[in-house]
Order: sequence, then structure tokens, then C-alpha cells
Amino acid sequence: MKVCVIGQGYVGLPLALAAAEAGYQVTGIDSNRQKIETLANGVSFIEDIPSPILKQFLDSGAYKPESTFEALANSEVIVVCVPTPLSSDNRPDLKHISVALIEIVKYMKQDALIILESTVAPGTTRNFIGTYIASNLQITSDNLFLAFSPERIDPMNKNWNVENTPKIIAGINSQSLEKATQFYSKFIANLYQCDSLEIAETAKLLENSFRLVNISLVNELAKFCSTMEVDVNKVIDAAATKPYGFMKFSPSVGVGGHCIPVDPIYLSTVARDNGAPIKLIDLAFQINQDLPRHFLARAEGILKNLSGKRILVIGVAYKPNVTDVRETAVKPLIDLLKEKKASVFWHDDLVKTWNGEVSTQISSDFDLAILATSHDYLNLSALRNVPILDTRGSV
Repeated sequence: MKVCVIGQGYVGLPLALAAAEAGYQVTGIDSNRQKIETLANGVSFIEDIPSPILKQFLDSGAYKPESTFEALANSEVIVVCVPTPLSSDNRPDLKHISVALIEIVKYMKQDALIILESTVAPGTTRNFIGTYIASNLQITSDNLFLAFSPERIDPMNKNWNVENTPKIIAGINSQSLEKATQFYSKFIANLYQCDSLEIAETAKLLENSFRLVNISLVNELAKFCSTMEVDVNKVIDAAATKPYGFMKFSPSVGVGGHCIPVDPIYLSTVARDNGAPIKLIDLAFQINQDLPRHFLARAEGILKNLSGKRILVIGVAYKPNVTDVRETAVKPLIDLLKEKKASVFWHDDLVKTWNGEVSTQISSDFDLAILATSHDYLNLSALRNVPILDTRGSV
């Protein structure tokens, strides 16, 4: 069976290679030609996929990266894994899906199965994607093969990956659900069928809204513990000994990455548009948006005046041990420090280059160090006599 995976980023590339390992003939499509050239040369830009493994799939012919969409014409399954960001006014932005749809209806076989893995608001798969494809192919939804199966990728998670993470699936009709189940069952161990597309879409948004709310709670607790001179991480470790009813979350400079800062806003937006606002999501979002300003105030409390002070921000990726800087909360913190006329440098030997700047080595040549993202490789011993502001919860 020939499969096309549109989007070769943190979601699409691992999925494409997992499908290729299961025996499918996979074409990975991405409009970013530089990315496709890099992949074609056997170089992986994703930590979970070593370049030698990528090269094995390329050499075997099981996986082929392309920047054009002609391969859709021969594919039985088309999986869409494109970004679904927020617009400038914090509303769902479906521009990448729209571009993919134009190419899909141009090339696809009428009996091909289309699966959306990108996160969307409830109703999008049926009313936006299904309606667009059906109208362009001049068929009814009963004759359309369309499914939704949201990605559950957690970069650098050593325990859970594409193959062993349970996957939810929904179809626009029973035939679509059956086809999608057959496709995924070749390389995913645990599949959960939802009764409707809208259930699966909402479940994905609930997953990350749950994380946003709980991270916000822990970040609020961290502020309280700081004023009480209590180590919040020891508080969390103590609470985590309870074997039921508690899940451990850790404090931070704010949420980042491709999911948590975005997905809950999709749910909040559609809830507000339908007259049933979910106030807790809006509050949790605002709490995390305010965290960089909280740590700016903490920095001012240490140095009194930030103007002209040399400040080193340590770790700029959105979470430990990854190179991913998408939606990183470290950026607004750095911007706020610069607004106060501080001379801001950053260190992150995993990211290396970012926003036209390069990583600065850790040394004692700073007035303050702010630990934002704590990678495992970090050694802070070179910060002799430099005060350290730890955003991860230490007093």
C-alpha cells in the first residue's frame, strides 16, 4: 500500500517512518524544500530519529521525501500532519490545512482515505475538510473516506512513542473508520475508536487543556512557596507519593511547544463562539502568559536596576533535552529583559543558533543567570559568585 504523509516535522516524520517500517511504501511531503533536501541527504533534524535510521529507510526505498504533491495520485492513504497555529488575534488558523486540501483534491484518487492528524476545533474535520473535498469531487460524505486521528507526539519521551502510545480514531462514516483502523493497526498496538469525529477532536483538546490548567496551578503554587521560602519541588515530590488522584507537574517559566500554548485556545475559542465559555482555560492561559513578567520582577528584585546589567538566560528550548524552540516562553522573558535595557545573552548548546544569535558559554562574567530550561548536560559550576534565578521552582 502506498501512503503519503503531508508535513515532515515533529509529527509527520516519525509517523512516516513508523508506517514505512510496517511495510507501507511511504512518501513524505513537505513544501519546505530545504527540509526535504536535508531529509533526502539522510540528515534528521528530530532528536528521536537518528540520521543512520533515516538513511536506512531511504536506502531501502521504503521512505522517500518530496517537496511536490504528485505522489498523492497513487496513494491509498493520505495523512495530513501540518501545523495548525493561532492567528494574530488568537483564533484557529487553518491556512496550512487549506494549502494541503488544494493539492489533495487536485491529485487524489476518489477512493483514497484521508486522515487528519493536525489538531483542530470540533467540527473542523466534518464541516471544513469533508465539505471541501466532497464538493470538489462532487460526491456525498457517504462516499468519502475521511478520518481524524490526532497526534500524540512527545519529543524525547523515552517511554512513549508512535508505536506504543494509544491512538484514538474517528471516521466520517463507518467505512472510513474501518479503513483508518486497518491502516494504523499495522504499526500501533492500541487503537481506540470514537463514536464521532467531534468526540475525537474534543478529546485531543481536552488532553492539552488538562496539562495547561495543571501547569498553571503548579506555577501559581511555586509563587506562593517562594514567598513562604518552601521548596515547591519537594512539595510536589511529597504529593506525588499518593498512588491515586494526583499527577505530577513541574513549575516553569511558562508553557511552550506545538501543543499546550495552542490547543486549549482552539477549545476555548469554539466554546466561547457557542455561548459556553470555559473560563478555567482562559484563566490558565493568562497565568502562563504572565509568568515571564513575574520572573522579570524577580530579576529586578535581585539586581534592583537591570539597565546595563549582563544577564545570561540558560536554556531557550521549550522543554529540557530538546532543540525545539516553538512557542518557547523564554522568548518573551528575554524580550522583557531587553526592554529594561539589560545586556541579555543566552546559553543552549542543543539549540546552538536562534533568532540570529548563537549560544554563549556559561561563565562568571555575568551579573545574573536565569535558569529557564534545565537540560541534563548543564553544568553551572562555572557561574562562580553569579546569583542564579531558577524558574524551575527552587527558592
